[in-house]
Amino acid sequence: MSAFKELVFSGVQPTGNLHLGNYLGAIKRFVEMQARDAQCLYCVVDMHAITLWQDPAALKGQIREVTAAFLAAGIDPKRSIVFNQSQVPQHAELAWIFNCVARLGWLNRMTQFKDKAGKDRENASIGLYAYPVLMAADILAYRATHVPVGEDQKQHLELTRDIAQKFNNDFSESIAAHGHDEGAGFFPVTEPLIGGPAGRVMSLRDGTKKMSKSDASDNSRLNLTDDADAIAAKVRKAKTDPDALPSEVEGLSGRPEADNLVGIFAALKDISREDVLRDYGGAQFSAFKGALVELAVETLAPLGAEMKRLVSDPAEIDAVLADGAERAEAIATPTLDAVKDIVGFVRRGPRLRMV
Repeated sequence: MSAFKELVFSGVQPTGNLHLGNYLGAIKRFVEMQARDAQCLYCVVDMHAITLWQDPAALKGQIREVTAAFLAAGIDPKRSIVFNQSQVPQHAELAWIFNCVARLGWLNRMTQFKDKAGKDRENASIGLYAYPVLMAADILAYRATHVPVGEDQKQHLELTRDIAQKFNNDFSESIAAHGHDEGAGFFPVTEPLIGGPAGRVMSLRDGTKKMSKSDASDNSRLNLTDDADAIAAKVRKAKTDPDALPSEVEGLSGRPEADNLVGIFAALKDISREDVLRDYGGAQFSAFKGALVELAVETLAPLGAEMKRLVSDPAEIDAVLADGAERAEAIATPTLDAVKDIVGFVRRGPRLRMV
């Protein structure tokens, strides 16, 4: 890994209704990554979104909404690179080459495809099946060394690592012949960045289910665009159990709703579950929910207001995306050019100017 300059890449799908889980599990962590001494690229992965059918008019708005969430949360588009995937064609080109490196058996093991396709797999799109390969291309087009991932994406990152290693092995002689062998192959074996006090953010109505934009009940989630009144109402209605909060983390075992609310409080305040229970252990949920309402409103209401302001000015968001795409392409183009040389393609040279 030392042969590669540290670079962080991650992305969010623009499928509408961004919620607290998206913020704590991804966007908040992206902001924190800016403090690292590394280049950070944050991508709105719109090509992934269309693996399931999207309304074209709605998709444009959703791309801008995710971008607005990035900016409202504190991602600096001058310090980090913010762009949408479809504006950088190297993602799709590299994905095809990786389709020829990845093995069918690897993709057959991807549990997320089985979950999303359900029983009617024969009618699932090829894109839904192969999108982990596109995810590998997203990451490796920039030779990213680190990717912040949640539990549901760990398997896909393992596939990215497998593709990088197989490419490095299959083309080792060509990599060396083209002067790219830096002692670690052409592509880094990307490392996951896993962590954060929230872990998985669960539904406010059922602590055994992940918070989801597809849940039929809007009360199951805190949307990033909810106003203060909506946030307060949803937190107060959140499912709990009749017992007081425990004083030790072990006491949360078997109490999914209590564990979820304590985890949300910890993540919003950037403290540990132990710290939360040190302050609120023994308290009834009515008192704890009051404190959580205050904290959630303080954190999320300004973010939602700024998102709405940004979305009202699409030109501002589109300018950020265009600038980010240009900067991202400047990194991805040399990578793809080198890959084409390594695999043996004949590339078009510089265009000669006619005199």
